[in-house]
Amino acid sequence: MFGRLDQIEARYEELTKQLASPEIVSDSGKYQKTAKAHSDLQPVVDKYREYRDLKRGIEDSRAMIESETDADMRAYAQEELTSLEQRLAATEAELKVLLLPKDPNDEKNVVLEIRAGTGGDEATLFAAEVFRMYMRYAETRRWKVEVLSSSESAVGGLKEVIAIIEGQRVYSQMKYESGVHRVQRVPATETQGRVHTSAITVAVMPEAEDVDIKIEAKDIRIDTFCSSGPGGQSVNTTYSAVRITHLPTNTVVSCQDEKSQIKNREKAMRVLRARLYEVEQAKQQEALAKERKQMVGTGDRSEKIRTYNFPQNRVTDHRIGLTLHQLGDVMDGKLQPLVEALVTHFQAERLKQEVMA
Repeated sequence: MFGRLDQIEARYEELTKQLASPEIVSDSGKYQKTAKAHSDLQPVVDKYREYRDLKRGIEDSRAMIESETDADMRAYAQEELTSLEQRLAATEAELKVLLLPKDPNDEKNVVLEIRAGTGGDEATLFAAEVFRMYMRYAETRRWKVEVLSSSESAVGGLKEVIAIIEGQRVYSQMKYESGVHRVQRVPATETQGRVHTSAITVAVMPEAEDVDIKIEAKDIRIDTFCSSGPGGQSVNTTYSAVRITHLPTNTVVSCQDEKSQIKNREKAMRVLRARLYEVEQAKQQEALAKERKQMVGTGDRSEKIRTYNFPQNRVTDHRIGLTLHQLGDVMDGKLQPLVEALVTHFQAERLKQEVMA
């Protein structure tokens, strides 16, 4: 591990020099590429230097314990040594995580799809609340949310909503949200005060670029039709809505939120690419699963990943056994405690796999 860290540090120093080179500075493309590579290595290098500083501190403390004749000073040095050794162990663990292979999708924007499941109107109301939860979380992260399509229920909920979330490392924070989200509460329409259980499905897909998924013109059929629902005078008068069918996989995507057919087509293609990319990823994961056990909770949509219990003011993530009695905060978009716990858990699982590999 440390030989690899030395190589990373040497590469970091080389990139630091390049960033000061007039040749690199004068070429914006090269400069951006070099700056990104430098930025990617910096957390590892900083942590490695911290590790070395702690090692030197430990050596100094041990030397003081051996040479010091004053009992109080030896006791102080021993206390300092214990503290430094604990910090060293924690720093080494952090270095191992930083050296894990990066998920190439972590930097990407995501396509978020939420659909009401079992529970009728109550499920659509919960789908709308969960979408608001993610909208508020995105605000705290300064991410941009753009709704691509949505379908409202008669009670003001959402039967389905598809949106793109754009920003810094969106997928790295959102990727563990895929799955079935269950709600337990007394619906507003319930006169007996009974708790009902409803469910929705959440899918979080990395947005695929053209280089990730190449869609041939011969493989798609594009149909246009009149928009329906809110939209003013243009509704049902212009063929602005678009339906794209990917013929090899029979994947169908519709978009009618925009008045412009061109804009609807662009949005639909973004969703189509993300769905096809997800299919390819699923194939790769399936192949890996035959060779070794996959991590618990892979984001399969058929699996219940989280329960929101309103009477008990709790949210439970079943994959990691985490329960928080802060349901109001979570629904208000304060998802970071959940996100951090999930990231830490799955990083630990990856470390175990690296050791076993």
